[in-house]
Amino acid sequence: MRRTDGDRADIWDGSPSSLEEPRQIPLLLQYWRVVLRWKWLIVAIITVALVAGLIVTLFMTRQYTAVVSIEISRQADKIVNVQGVKPEVSSVDTEFYQTQYSLLRARSLAERVSADLKLAESAEFFEAFGVDMSEGGLFAGPRPGRLTAQQREKRNKVAADLLQGNISISPVRGSSLVEVRFTSPNPALSQRVANAWANAFIAANLDRKFDASSYARKFLESRLAQLRQRLEESERKVVEYAADQKIVNIPGNQEGAGERSLVADDLARLNGELAEAIADRVKAESRVSSGGGATVESLSNNAITALRTKRAEVASEYANLLTKFEPGYPAAAALASQLKELDRAIGQEEGRVRQGTSKTYSDARAREIDLRQRVDTLVSSALDLRRRSIQYNMHQRDADTNRQLYDALLQRYKEIGVAGGIGTNNIMVVDPAQLPLQPSSPRLFLNLLIALVLGAGLSAVSVLALEQIDEAIKDPSEVVRAMGVPNLGTIPAVAEGEPRAILLDRKSPMAEAYLSVQTNLRFSTDHGIPRSLAVTSTRASEGKSTTAYALAQTLARIGRSVILVDGDMRSPSVHVLLDIPNARGTSNFLAGEDDVATMVVWVPGLGINAMPAGPQPPNAAELLNSSRLQLLIDRLLETHDHVIIDSPPVLGLADAPLIGSQVEGVIYAVEANGARSSIIRAATARLRSANVNLLGAVLTKFDAKKAHFGYGYEYGYGYGEKDAVNAA
Repeated sequence: MRRTDGDRADIWDGSPSSLEEPRQIPLLLQYWRVVLRWKWLIVAIITVALVAGLIVTLFMTRQYTAVVSIEISRQADKIVNVQGVKPEVSSVDTEFYQTQYSLLRARSLAERVSADLKLAESAEFFEAFGVDMSEGGLFAGPRPGRLTAQQREKRNKVAADLLQGNISISPVRGSSLVEVRFTSPNPALSQRVANAWANAFIAANLDRKFDASSYARKFLESRLAQLRQRLEESERKVVEYAADQKIVNIPGNQEGAGERSLVADDLARLNGELAEAIADRVKAESRVSSGGGATVESLSNNAITALRTKRAEVASEYANLLTKFEPGYPAAAALASQLKELDRAIGQEEGRVRQGTSKTYSDARAREIDLRQRVDTLVSSALDLRRRSIQYNMHQRDADTNRQLYDALLQRYKEIGVAGGIGTNNIMVVDPAQLPLQPSSPRLFLNLLIALVLGAGLSAVSVLALEQIDEAIKDPSEVVRAMGVPNLGTIPAVAEGEPRAILLDRKSPMAEAYLSVQTNLRFSTDHGIPRSLAVTSTRASEGKSTTAYALAQTLARIGRSVILVDGDMRSPSVHVLLDIPNARGTSNFLAGEDDVATMVVWVPGLGINAMPAGPQPPNAAELLNSSRLQLLIDRLLETHDHVIIDSPPVLGLADAPLIGSQVEGVIYAVEANGARSSIIRAATARLRSANVNLLGAVLTKFDAKKAHFGYGYEYGYGYGEKDAVNAA
């Protein structure tokens, strides 16, 4: 036999396997049993909550909500392609809308709406929200219709607080639309405030843009004035330094070209002329160096060409004559003389050409030398100018930089002036607020639903608290958890009648239950049902005597020889239960008498023997603590198969541990919804400390309907009755 963990909620179902491994109850089933156990308390609390919710709803002031829908775009419409001061918003700027929602809830906006609608002077507004207008120092002016500045300021503050407390901002998911809701007891007031709130938000947005542009214009104006002064100073320095250093620059001849100095311009021009002079000199030098041969000039000279042509003709005639005549022939001699004259003329003409070539060469060389000298002079001047132009260029760069900054700021100033004057807005009213015809609150269904939830929550807390306070064992599953021993059986409660009379009917639910206990006892030891056992309980009237009597009866029905011994000598009950005399019994034997036969009574009709308690001794614990108790058990076992002792309760007495230590095992009777589990654990701990073998527990007086155990006990215990009724 094995004990189960005390932390588990287990069920003893009467089967042998359950002695080894009890089943675990599902958590939801445990909660459902708790709900059924406290159902009337839960119903009462929820009913009270619903009634309270209904009463509160009926007495609540009707509230009306006006809704205005506005659209907040990421960018304003582009009338001109000019950027303003405010940064452009990108499609991924998630902070933009959060900022706009916060601005819609801003106190400054509430104060603006209050000023626009003149709510500080409206008694209707304050009365609508239940503000006492007769409060001194706040709403009572020195004269009717006249308010001091301090009172006006306080009124504006209260009005702004009321506006902020009753306004709500509801963005429409997945869009750029926002719904602004204002709630008040006056529908017309709600409409006016909602529309004024949207218009004030649009105006505030334009004011922020205008203020930002105005601030930017003022800032740019001051910066332009500073840059204008710096530009003038830098340009003045450029002119003064150029005049002082005699630096003269001429504008570039091409668009985008910078200024050029005169020295650089002259140097470029002379350098080009020098290159031409060098080329002329080289050409003339090549002509001069060609010598006496036919030069290009001589070949290209018309006079020489004509003379050479004439000579060729004369030479041709002279050659023709020589073929016919001698050189001395007069005509041939004349032609020879003419040839000599032509050769002389050609030579003279070529000499004149050579002299001209030499003259050209000398002139070209002289011009080259002159130009080279002038270029060298200009190079020195250019180097000196370059040295002097370093500071000039520094002044010029400062002037150019200041001019660029000035031009850029001037252009931006013009753009801001254009953008600020246009007044574009990225906020617009989509649907203005309409006059609300139906109140938005109180909502009866919602309030009742809230009351239902609160009632359910309060009932749950109450039930859990009562469950924690109530330590009584209410169903078989708690027996194992509370005591750490198997549940041998569950005995149903008896509505009316004596237990003895009910147990005589073998088909009664109680008889069936005790038969299940007897069956489970077969598995409590290795030799079956213990031969000697005692039945005890935590306190009196828990059904221990009935349990002892019922076990004796069920054993007798299966042919066992059983004797029921009343061990409770302080408050005996066996003789009353069996209707037998109590003149002699257990106390007589424990006091020293040995004639057991005179103490045993046969119970007619039950088939069992009984030993009543006998006369009440002055100290029962001393009698039980002697060796006579074990001797009595041994003497009775000689003539009986089983000895069942009805033991006194455990708490407050030493009798039960003394009796339990002398028998094979003890059965613990527990009344359903009786003693607290903490007291039961203390009682079982006393038994274990006395080395008592606890066989298990029997849950008595169990009402299956009241506990909502859901095990079908009525069917299991009452099937015989149903069959009898059907048979009748």
